[in-house]
Amino acid sequence: MTAEPTRAAPLTPHPERLAPEQPHYAEIMLAHDAACERGELGYLDPRTGLFVMTATFHLDRGQCCHNGCRHCPYTGAGEGL
Repeated sequence: MTAEPTRAAPLTPHPERLAPEQPHYAEIMLAHDAACERGELGYLDPRTGLFVMTATFHLDRGQCCHNGCRHCPYTGAGEGL
């Protein structure tokens, strides 16, 4: 049984959602982490300009919505894809 995600764990995207090899990974993670630090629900993707919800938002939501969200912390914990 996999533990539920928490704020104490590093909130990195599941590799199936955003692989570390992806060319804009570092830039995306900087935008994500800055939004989390500011307590914002999401950020604008630096490449596409689309609004992306943060892992913190998903943790506060309390469950996976099964929409394939980039920062869903429940993926790999028995939820998600």
